[in-house]
Amino acid sequence: MSKTLTAALALGAPFVICASGALAQERFSWDGEIEIGYESIIDSTVPANEGDAAYATGEFNTAFALSDRVTVFGGLTFEELEDASGTTGYGFYLHELGLQFETGAATFQLGKVSPAFGTAWVSAAGFYGAALAEDYELTEQIGVLAEADLGAAGTLALGLFYADDTGLSDSLGFNRGRNSSAAGGAGNTGKLNNAALQWSGEWDATFAYAGVRFLSAGVGDVGDETGFVAGLGHSLGNGLDLFGEVAAFDGYGGTADDATYATLNAAYAIGEVTLSGTYSMRDVTSAGRTDLVSAAAEYELANGMTLGGALARIDDAGTKDTLLGVNLVIPFGG
Repeated sequence: MSKTLTAALALGAPFVICASGALAQERFSWDGEIEIGYESIIDSTVPANEGDAAYATGEFNTAFALSDRVTVFGGLTFEELEDASGTTGYGFYLHELGLQFETGAATFQLGKVSPAFGTAWVSAAGFYGAALAEDYELTEQIGVLAEADLGAAGTLALGLFYADDTGLSDSLGFNRGRNSSAAGGAGNTGKLNNAALQWSGEWDATFAYAGVRFLSAGVGDVGDETGFVAGLGHSLGNGLDLFGEVAAFDGYGGTADDATYATLNAAYAIGEVTLSGTYSMRDVTSAGRTDLVSAAAEYELANGMTLGGALARIDDAGTKDTLLGVNLVIPFGG
């Protein structure tokens, strides 16, 4: 090789490295948030319920595009965990990890995923906005998801899955223990014999969705679970957003119970402040009815952080608690 060519390659190497680094940076994305909060039961008809606790949680999500059509994704959660004995402590676990494939008309995910069934946990505003609805959120599942773009007709999402019983169900820091299909529970089968299907659509300032799910009985369960969910949201354009979601289940959790949930939420934005109110209900055959009413306020700081607080009144099968919650949410990434 000539000295001239060698010198040219040597001089060009930093530019090649820079270009390669820039390309890698374009393909890499990440985001997340840290939440620091305090919650207290300030009054209860059962005095032993009264108490308070500070907490911290964090969620970190990342993706790297291997090509225009294939992406590796992952998500890490930090929060207080509980093991089989009821002992608690803070630890980390992977809530998602897998591959995503784009085909144009559809997107597929394979790995540890979160099947679509409801949206209250992201759509309802306020500290206690989704406090009851989170009961039926589908997370930490091993399976295959598909999402098809139907154009003006909306989007259709389908998932086949089972509760994660691999090493990914364990945690670092506090050890919550690895999940096992031998523990039972609807959907905890170790087989792809559980499914969720959800349609969603959006028109101007309105969005709606409806979904169904089937979770096969696990070891020791009474029977299979079937569930239905539907939601509707609308922005009035004057700072007021309305949202509602209902869900109903037969054989809830693999038991003989029926269960019904409802969440109604309104949020009003005034500059950097958002005021919200929530009514939610849960009715489970063996546990009775729970009603929650809450009022909340959130203030977005100049640096993107959000400071929030809320009061809630809960009537849980006759036990009435008054709750206070405050938090600081710190977003990051991009």
